[in-house]
Amino acid sequence: MSPATPAPETGGAALELLVHGVGGATPQDMLDDPRTVRITGDRTAAVYRRTEDLDAEEHPERYANRPVPEAYCWSNLTSGDGARALWLLLLPFMVVNLAHWMRPPSQGRPGLVRVYGLLVRLVALTLTVLLTAAACEVALDLTAWQCAGTAVCADAYSWLGFLSEGRDGWWSQPGRRLALAALVPAALVGLLWFLSTRTWSAYEAQRPPTGYDAPTAEPPQGPETTGPEAPGTARPQQAGPHQAAPEPPGPDAAAPGPAESRSGRSGPRAALGRPGFWYGRRLVARLRAAHTAAGFLTVAAALTTATARHDATDPGAGAVLGRILQAALVALAVSVVWVVCRRGRSERRLDLRVERALVSWLPGISLGLLALSALYAGWSRPRWTSGGTLPGDAAFGGLTLVQGALVVALGVVALLLQRPGRDPRTALRGLGGPAVAMLACALAGVMSGGVAQWVADGLDGPGAAHGGPRIGPPVLLSWQASVIPVLLLLLLAPALLLAVRTVLAARRLRATVEADYAAADERDPVRTGQIASGRARAALTDSAPVLVGVVSGATLLLGAVSVAGAWASGNVPGRAFDGAHPAVASLASATQAVGSWMIGFGFLLFVTWGRRAYRDASARRTIGILWDVGTFWPRAAHPFAPPCYAERAVPDLTWRMSSWTRSTGGRLVISGHSQGSVLAAAAVWQLPPATRGRVALLTYGSPLERLYGRWFPAYFGPDALRALNRTVRCWHNLYRATDPIGGPVRVPAEDERPAVDAAELRDPVAYGRTREHPLPEPILGHSDYRSDPEFAVRRSALLDQLLPALPRQRDANDTADQGSSGRSSG
Repeated sequence: MSPATPAPETGGAALELLVHGVGGATPQDMLDDPRTVRITGDRTAAVYRRTEDLDAEEHPERYANRPVPEAYCWSNLTSGDGARALWLLLLPFMVVNLAHWMRPPSQGRPGLVRVYGLLVRLVALTLTVLLTAAACEVALDLTAWQCAGTAVCADAYSWLGFLSEGRDGWWSQPGRRLALAALVPAALVGLLWFLSTRTWSAYEAQRPPTGYDAPTAEPPQGPETTGPEAPGTARPQQAGPHQAAPEPPGPDAAAPGPAESRSGRSGPRAALGRPGFWYGRRLVARLRAAHTAAGFLTVAAALTTATARHDATDPGAGAVLGRILQAALVALAVSVVWVVCRRGRSERRLDLRVERALVSWLPGISLGLLALSALYAGWSRPRWTSGGTLPGDAAFGGLTLVQGALVVALGVVALLLQRPGRDPRTALRGLGGPAVAMLACALAGVMSGGVAQWVADGLDGPGAAHGGPRIGPPVLLSWQASVIPVLLLLLLAPALLLAVRTVLAARRLRATVEADYAAADERDPVRTGQIASGRARAALTDSAPVLVGVVSGATLLLGAVSVAGAWASGNVPGRAFDGAHPAVASLASATQAVGSWMIGFGFLLFVTWGRRAYRDASARRTIGILWDVGTFWPRAAHPFAPPCYAERAVPDLTWRMSSWTRSTGGRLVISGHSQGSVLAAAAVWQLPPATRGRVALLTYGSPLERLYGRWFPAYFGPDALRALNRTVRCWHNLYRATDPIGGPVRVPAEDERPAVDAAELRDPVAYGRTREHPLPEPILGHSDYRSDPEFAVRRSALLDQLLPALPRQRDANDTADQGSSGRSSG
């Protein structure tokens, strides 16, 4: 239960808008009251009040000593119904999308930033091709080509009997088997398209406020901006389905706000404050069309390549048709790459256009070409038999090389973007984007290899038992599985080092803990050790860049070794070293067996977790925590990534703050915990200057600098956070040493403004039993900041720094029920 707020020195209407963090929270918990009412919003995201506060604006005398609390609940944006479990399939896409936003800050080098964004989008495109190729490997190669073409394997599975080559049925010919099996990867691409379209309509459709007080667009400076820039505010548009209608400008809409005059702010608006930053509808539509077409073309290429290779041995009409289809595939693939490369994000203006023809025709033409490829493969060829692996398996090696080359090029561009005075706390010295892009490729490889190995092991059982031909995935996938044990062994060294450092740090922190609680009556070694260990474990978060760098570098090197080994030997590792020393041969066989088992077992765990999340709301919320962090950013690189919840949450918060301050003329404190503090900062950046002058920012347990500032320096680096402090009326930040997520924002005092960070909160609030705390106090870490007495003190101080409420002006547009409170019947 949060303590009562001390009486502020200045009166007037005041609102506290609470925004929860990762994992979500109920409005009852946020407002400390079981009786709450939704005043605006829907079941996905909404603003709540206590029942007793519904008419607060009509009775300001009741709130002379405290603000009116409101809770914005957005947890259902990331952990709603059971269908969200399908988002686990999109994990590599989400990770590569993060790489787009991790570029180093740059000044005056727009060309390099365009190249950076282009390279990330190309890496994302290869992930779509890789996932589709893995589905083709399972359905076309392992099942329709190898198993159905082997009598022992086909006879062991009744559902494959009608495809068996030995039964001479209509479906027994290899081309027809492949055409039928192509429905599986085509359906997967269709599912990805459906998920992207569905979330695009629900998330990217939310327009930022444009009808009044809209942020002005700066002259073109950013690298990803395309097209002519609007010189002023964006033209008014009809409100989105979940937004309030724009209201007429209030009395403070014309003059510059106090925050502007106090700070002397000048220069371009911060990136997250640009009008089009949280509205990526056009780009996502373009990328979705291109990636959907790429998926269909990958399936068509698998069909056409295998069939054309057979027809090449018998020149005729089939061979000519095969060459024509292959040329069409190449031409359309070039078009897809052109669409991906041609246009990036447009942030400095609200881009409401969508290329309907491109979005409709590109996937449609690709699907039509896939249908023609299926007809071509299904044409009768009685002498065609299947043996070995499906032609075209070398594509996995080529795709791996392309991904490695793109990641290396991305690293070079990131180094060129570095500026001499970069922040030393930036993760991996600005190479976080390339490292995370490499992790996305590794995740996609593990998922692809895992499902292929798992299916191959299942289908290979009858053949292995009866001495028939073995069913196996491409050689490269076996090599990639074999390096997984080596990668885990390489990770043991930094993991052990971090464990030792944590133990030693906990010992060193004992003296600091005792000094912090010097007033305690007596010392308890166990209690001191618990507090010191909590602080040491919380500091492990700052070592994450080391682990990411080691994993990414080792993955890149081991991936190159896998490609070289597969192409040089043409055999799996266990057989490639048959003539080597017995110890080397045994080690190669062991790593292959362990790696194959681990990658298959990992895939089973992945499927099991997804199935449990589909049925269990608590497990689904755990997945939602991952998405809270990973899907804050818009889909700038991969359209099949989970949707950006901030494209709904930030406009919601901006609308609420703007409408309330204009209708009441009062003061507002937006209070954000954990990820909610990031949403709060993004929403404040979107406010017009006049509104920011009436808003204070209170953050606690905030990852603004510790995670976002280090990993996304172009958007939350030191310059951006200092600019946020100058542009908002006042800002306080609370943190604990035991918090593994939140920390100081490190914004110093400047221009007569105090430092943003308050003194470090003690956790626990009491060392032992005291008169005020007769029972032992828990170590809270990242949770329950509002229970600390310092929270109420800081909130009251922020309210006192805001200007008194302006006189409320009524006009003919005011209504009795909505003109002041902004309530809705929803």
